[in-house]
Amino acid sequence: MMSEPFLIDDVKSYRNAEQEAAQYFTTLHSLLENNTYMEQLVVDFKQWEKDNRRQQSWYYRWFKLDYRNVPGVSSNHYLHTLEKQGKLDDYLERSIAYLYMRDLGKNMDAAATWTSVQRMASRLKTRLIKQEKNQQHDEMEWLSTDGFFRWAQRHQITETAIWLMERLHQVAVHIPEGMDAGHAQRKLIKIIIGVVMHALEDMEEQIDPVVKAERLDEAFRLGYCYGITYPFIDDLLDAPSFSLEEKQLYSNMIRQTLLTGIVPQQQTWAGAHQTFILYVQEELQQAFLYIQQHLPPEKQQQFFEQAYVFFHAQEQDRAKSLSVQHYTNEALYYPVIIKSSSSRLIARAVVHSEEDEGFTARTFYYGIYNQLADDFADFMDDHKQGSVTPYTYYLTYKDKRADIINPFELYWTVIHYLTHVVYQQNEQVCTLILNRAINGLQRCRQRLGDSAYEQLMDTLTANNTVLKYWLNRLVKRVTNVNFLDKWFRDQYMEQFHRMKRVELAFREKMEQARAHINDTLPVTKSHGTGETQLLLADAANYSLESGGKRLRPLLTWVVGVEYYQLQTTDITPLLKSLEYMHTASLVFDDLPTQDNAEQRRGKKTLHILHNSAIAELTGLFLVQKAIQAQTSLRKANVFAAEDIVALIEYSAQKAEDLCIGQVMDLQAKGKQLTSEQLDEICYYKTGAAFEAAIVMPAILAKASEQEIATWKQFAYHAGIAFQIKDDLLDREGEAAVLGKPIGQDDHNNTSNYVSVFGVAGAKTAMWEHYSSAVEILKTLQQPTDFMQLILQYMIQRSK
Repeated sequence: MMSEPFLIDDVKSYRNAEQEAAQYFTTLHSLLENNTYMEQLVVDFKQWEKDNRRQQSWYYRWFKLDYRNVPGVSSNHYLHTLEKQGKLDDYLERSIAYLYMRDLGKNMDAAATWTSVQRMASRLKTRLIKQEKNQQHDEMEWLSTDGFFRWAQRHQITETAIWLMERLHQVAVHIPEGMDAGHAQRKLIKIIIGVVMHALEDMEEQIDPVVKAERLDEAFRLGYCYGITYPFIDDLLDAPSFSLEEKQLYSNMIRQTLLTGIVPQQQTWAGAHQTFILYVQEELQQAFLYIQQHLPPEKQQQFFEQAYVFFHAQEQDRAKSLSVQHYTNEALYYPVIIKSSSSRLIARAVVHSEEDEGFTARTFYYGIYNQLADDFADFMDDHKQGSVTPYTYYLTYKDKRADIINPFELYWTVIHYLTHVVYQQNEQVCTLILNRAINGLQRCRQRLGDSAYEQLMDTLTANNTVLKYWLNRLVKRVTNVNFLDKWFRDQYMEQFHRMKRVELAFREKMEQARAHINDTLPVTKSHGTGETQLLLADAANYSLESGGKRLRPLLTWVVGVEYYQLQTTDITPLLKSLEYMHTASLVFDDLPTQDNAEQRRGKKTLHILHNSAIAELTGLFLVQKAIQAQTSLRKANVFAAEDIVALIEYSAQKAEDLCIGQVMDLQAKGKQLTSEQLDEICYYKTGAAFEAAIVMPAILAKASEQEIATWKQFAYHAGIAFQIKDDLLDREGEAAVLGKPIGQDDHNNTSNYVSVFGVAGAKTAMWEHYSSAVEILKTLQQPTDFMQLILQYMIQRSK
């Protein structure tokens, strides 16, 4: 642990990095100018093509089939298809080996490295194929919160998983406009996985489960703490979210932290981004201190020096403008070499693994290869944003300046240098790198389309006809060069964008449904009615108009309209009845004889506004209005009379359950209950109402008994999860957001998951019930995206 802050010599640190970059660049430039790399590269192309074609089955050679890109073939079945074709082992070993070389900096000449690769690939194969065979929905387990929670349970790190999921949710909530949210979140998750991969690689086969859990916990936290710097430093400073003045202030804060080892105190940040900046500053401060405390002393200096070098190299590039015509090749490429190598050295400093001989050199020389590949893939987006990269600058000024290096040719020069100098002509490394390079070109062709791709290649290979010939040949002929990490990326981004579309549709429809519910809720006051009835109607409307979430009628609307295709107008009486019943339960719940609450939804509770007697009578009045609304379902002339009677009978039973739940809650005050007893109280107190909201539209839709039973199981777990979240908000929430004072449960000596098991235990129970609810939901035959979003809202809400 760092005992005291220190100072980094910023000039010396960056100058040393720049000198190393200059030496490397000089070597690459010489190879490029003399064209000495092409002859050997052609030999590599010929041998690689020959080996690749030999490995392909006649089926692949004849049809040139790539299942990832075939319309109508689910991506979820891609790995299983590879297994059937006998290609999965090679695919996984190639993918893992590349990650070992790129992310772990492993010595690829060592037999132990390949033994580890094969072992990891074998484990991964078992895991993925087992999942593929059991998969019923498009969402992959490794992309789902419930899947990750279950994995964490098996590895005894549930608290870690909950901490991470809460952090990732907050990141998603706080990403400002102007940033690519999907890219930022994907990069953060990628870094976390990379650090965890480091940790797993260094664990012995028969490691003690407790020790393994401790190391995984640290790896996930370190991965997040390091990874958060990408969206909230790197991406944020690249994005147009901040003004130039804000970026300068923010950049100065980061620079000061890296140079001194001291996080500056939070400063007043005027303007529209104040709330966001305060969140980011606090998050980065916690991350910085965690890394600082968990780095061994010998790695602390390395971490901060490399972090500063990386940051300064990025700043050098950010300061460039495409409108400036006089940048030298050195100015363009030195920062690229520096930041690409330092980013990997930073990651290595974060983990506690031992470095084998040659790691630093391999990492340093490899970096520019990966960076140039990324810049090639992103050059269109970079050009739109006006970013200066070797590709955007070359394509802008190639006709005006003959001295500007073609980055595409330099990229292939780097490949030659890696395979023949750094990795000393290792055939497996040569195969890996060429696989990756050709795969990148194939993905570019797919992304741009044939015409635009060929035009781009004509431009980038205009002065190298040999390279143009071979790349054209290999990109068209070779198919078996895909990688698992690219597939993961595609799956993640596809699912991210799909869910964004679903969320947008969900929000629009929920707002429409909520507006419809709000419009129909007010109790009408008939002309000529007595003063007492007017008082009851006014009191009822006061409670109804308090701006509630309308969650129960919205659940009914989703199940009835979205799932069973009932008409909104036909089930409107049912929607009203559920909110009447729920509001009545709140009125009773707030009474002095029960929770004695003075505020509800930011307003005085009804017994405070009037008195307990009026509140009690208003509650009874709302219950009767709920029954009247249910009986009026017959006016739609859509539902059978026996179904309406069954619905009313079922509704009465659920109302009875809610009364039982409230009595159980009152009798449990101050008692040390078991989780089973708490689940029972949560179900009767809250889950029964959720069950009613879901089951009643199913009754009207004449759903089967089996389907209704499934809905009941779902509602049981969803209701308990919702209630536990309510209890957590009473302990951790904000009164201004909740619309009522916090700490009421402690004041009333209420026994719940938080009071009995603490915040951590309550969160674990909530996620357990959430995951069970998701798993049950996935067994239903029709898509349930909207219901999953409601479920996510239940556990992620702030009020």
